[in-house]
Amino acid sequence: MRTDSELYNSFLSGENAAYDELMIRHGDALTAFLNGYVHNPEDAEDLMIEAFARIMIKKPQIGEDKFKAYLYKTGRNLVTRFHFRRTRLEVFSIEELEAEPADGSGPAELFSDKNRKETLHRCMDRLDPQVREALWLVYFENMSYAEAAEVMRINTKRVDHLLQRGKQNLRTELEKEGITELWDIL
Repeated sequence: MRTDSELYNSFLSGENAAYDELMIRHGDALTAFLNGYVHNPEDAEDLMIEAFARIMIKKPQIGEDKFKAYLYKTGRNLVTRFHFRRTRLEVFSIEELEAEPADGSGPAELFSDKNRKETLHRCMDRLDPQVREALWLVYFENMSYAEAAEVMRINTKRVDHLLQRGKQNLRTELEKEGITELWDIL
């Protein structure tokens, strides 16, 4: 399986099928992420398509293994413009997110049944929006700290701080709900 960087470089070399593969690989997860901001699946899908279109048209130079972070940052920037045109910027919310991580790994695997997923979402909704976004990007989208920092426009030290605080706060909230095994993974 080719990496995102290999696919993107192939696209830059004229292989349009490589670009299609990138859209298939990241489109649903990006749409779910954007839906956390816009709370409307159709708008989120439109923004996802626009994010990919901007990259396709501009063909920016993207560092090695940074395609996903660049894509999410582009999507987040589009959300800011979207809200500026419509209303004020909403904070990140997982209330309407239903998507699993793109590769099926991570903490969400423990929440395979509907009640456990709802419990996780309810507990995460009690967290600070910036903490919630950092947790989502790192643990559900499997981004590195650097990639999450780029998407959130903060430094990696701040991401680390948010994750430490977020894990502790989420642990407390989950324990209130009687769930303790999630922390074997995080």
